[in-house]
Order: sequence, then C-alpha cells, then structure tokens
Amino acid sequence: MNVPRLPHVSIPQSRREFLARSGAGFGATALSGLLADSALSAESRSKVAESFQHHAPTAKSVIFLFMEGGPSHMDTFDPKPELNRLDGQPLPESFGTVALAMGEANAPLMASQRKWKQHGEAGTWVSDWLPEIATCVDDIAVLRSCHTDGVNHSAGVCQMNTCSPLGGRPSLGSWVSYGLGTENKDLPAFVVMQDGGSSVVNGPRNWSAGFMPASYQGVRLKEVGDPVPNLSTPEAVGRLRQEGKLDLLSKLNRNFAAAHPEQSELDARIDSYELAFRMQAEAPGAVDLAQETAETRALYGMDDKETESFGRLCLLSRRLAERGVRFIQLYHGPGSRWDAHSGIEGNHSKLCKSMDKPVAGLLKDLKRRGLLDETLVVWGGEFGRTPMSEQGNGRDHNPTGFTMWMAGGGVKGGQTLGSTDELGLRAVEDRLHVHDLHASILHLLGLDRLDLTYEYKGRPERPTINEGKFFQKLVG
Repeated sequence: MNVPRLPHVSIPQSRREFLARSGAGFGATALSGLLADSALSAESRSKVAESFQHHAPTAKSVIFLFMEGGPSHMDTFDPKPELNRLDGQPLPESFGTVALAMGEANAPLMASQRKWKQHGEAGTWVSDWLPEIATCVDDIAVLRSCHTDGVNHSAGVCQMNTCSPLGGRPSLGSWVSYGLGTENKDLPAFVVMQDGGSSVVNGPRNWSAGFMPASYQGVRLKEVGDPVPNLSTPEAVGRLRQEGKLDLLSKLNRNFAAAHPEQSELDARIDSYELAFRMQAEAPGAVDLAQETAETRALYGMDDKETESFGRLCLLSRRLAERGVRFIQLYHGPGSRWDAHSGIEGNHSKLCKSMDKPVAGLLKDLKRRGLLDETLVVWGGEFGRTPMSEQGNGRDHNPTGFTMWMAGGGVKGGQTLGSTDELGLRAVEDRLHVHDLHASILHLLGLDRLDLTYEYKGRPERPTINEGKFFQKLVG
C-alpha cells in the first residue's frame, strides 16, 4: 500500500531502498504493519496520516470536477455588462497586444446571451445555464481571477494537473497520495473517472506519478458497466487457489525487482496485485449504486438520460470519498468537448445541462451526510474563453483570466473572490495562478507546498515547483 513519506529528508526512490536505509527496515516494517493491519480503525489510520501533515487540515479528501476543454466564465459565473454593451465592436486599444496569441485577436467582441440572477444570501451571480448549482452558492467560493500558462489544450490540461505545461511531472493527485496515503488500505488513494466515450487530452499522463514511484499514479475506473473489471475471482479458481497464484507471482516479481531496483513500475505492479486482492472484498460494495435509494439517485439526476452518466460518476465519487479515498478526479466532456470555437450556445447548453444537476446533487448529498466539511470539491477547466467571437458564434481559448470554484473542506462559502477586467479577458484582482490553486488545495489537506518534497536526481522537487501560495481568503 502507499506509505506516507516524511518531508525534509532525502527520500528513497523505491520501497526496497527505503527498507535498506531504515535500520534494516525494522522501523518501516512496524509502520507498514500498523497501516496494513486489517483491524486498524479508520480513526487510527487517520491519526497515522496526520503525523505526516505540516499543519491541521480542514479537508480529508478532494473531488476535482474537471470540465475538459475550457468552459466560458463570462457565460457561467462572471457576468460582463460592458461586454454586452460593446457587442460587435473590436477589442479596445487599451487592451494592447494581450490577445494576439489567442487566435482571432481582431475578431469583434461577442455579448453573452445568458440571463443572470443573484442567488443565496451573498447574492452570488450565476447564469441561467446553471440553475441547480445556483441553489448551492452559499457553500461555494467562486474564484474569478484564475490564470494559467497553457494556451492549447494539451499544455493547459497538463498544467492544471501537474503545475507545468510540459509533461513528466507528478499529478496533483499523486502528490496527495504520496503525502498522505489512503485512509482505506483496501481502496486506492487516487481514483480517476471520465464521462463519455472519448479520451481525455494527454490520457494517463494527467494522473501519472511522473518521476515518483509509479505506485502513486491514479487508478482509472470505468465509467460504464463494472467500474473495476476483472476484480472478482472466477468461481472455478476459488480463493485459496487465487491466493497461491498471487503468492507465487509476488515471489517471482520480488526476486526480479531485487535485481532491478531502478524500475519503480515493477513496484507499482506488485502493489497493484496486492491492492486488487484486498479490493475484492471492499470495492464491490463501494461501487454498488443499487444500495442507494431512488431519492438519492434522482438527486444526482440518474433518472434523466441527459444527466444519468455524470450523475453516476458524482454519486460514485461520494461513495469513494466517504470510504477514505483521498483524491477523486472526474473528467466531464473528455476529448475537449467544452472547446466551443463555434456554436457555443448549443455546445455549452448541452454540457451545462448534463453536469449541473449531478454537481449540485453531489454538494447537497455531501452536506446532508456531514461530509462536505471534510471534502473539498473543486470545479473548473484548463482555461476560460475569450470575450471576442470566433467563427461568428464561438469563443477561443483564454488562459489569462477564467473562473473556478471550491466548496467544502474548510472553504468559506457564499464568496466571490478576485475579478477579471470589464470584458473578462484578464485576471486583475487577487490573481490566482495554477500554482496558487494547487498550493491552496494542498494547504487545506494539511500539506505545505514547500515542505512536501521528493528527491529526484539529487534535488528536492516540490508539487508547485517552488511557486504559488495559499489563498488565505478561501477560508475567510
């Protein structure tokens, strides 16, 4: 299983090196035995994890709702009356050359077609595309001043997952798994699911462990059918025979691994076999939605064809979070379906419809079960969209200013933080780079982005690449 590593020290590159460098391995063996004890309570495992945290956490787990392709902020959470007033006119000269790298820089401005209302006690603005999420705004902190470096989808998605637009670094979920491990030894610490049949841009690179041992990478669950295929032992084999096969396979793998200590992928394979065996008892119950009431399934929109798919994933994410999975990432619109270069009205109308009720259902269900206080929910894409039109009825990529939101996990709801300029092109107040977003998520989990280190090629690597800071206003 994933054993949390202490920060501030030279970190071993593999489990074998860890055991070799830890007093013949007796201390590590004791800790591993403690964490692996099937009789160990969730409370005890939580106390072990807390010993590796840098400060008191306000969140135990994260559910990251990734809208892949880049939703339009000025059509969802960031109304721009001035944009509507200047509809059809060119971008004012006062904006300089900031838009030259964003496709049709000379294209006319395009007004939003949305109707806007203020919701909740705080009067948070939400468009008519998201009527269900609008009912949850008193639990949501809207972040209108996000920005990133990635101009295209590959770089943008990569940076939102790894803090770098270039591939090769560990994903945020891998850092969380490395820093905290799992509260449930029979389930993965980091789980990934995606809505629909298309593949997410960059594929598994988004949940890769990068230069860390491969055992920290995300575990992909299927979105249709059995979420964990081939998990059950065939009846013709039986448990004892299965245990014998796994023991032999483990012995062969470990003998080979001892001669090839540089191959962390083999460690990950060994871990995956061990985890899969333990999951045979735990996972079927965790993913069995038949245990949920009809009222709960309807809350997530599972009684409606348009919302059933993402509603199922949102309900699965709640069931996994309440069982101790640390980091759960759901991709909505994989294959850049939010990428509305043309026909944004039809594109976003359909996508908002398919995720609005499921996301609201997740927030309401977590709250009524007392889980929202300890579960951080994050919503957003890799960037936003431009105020200028593209192809007459669409919007181009906009990395210089866009909206995300967070709820639960110690975040103060009913807030709208930061701002973009009067047209929604650039973040101008309380600017939040992806480094800041990741630093804030880690902070809420009790991890300091500078103290969480992994030694790679003789240098300490950190999750936000030595940049970013916790956004204090999130917690009031």
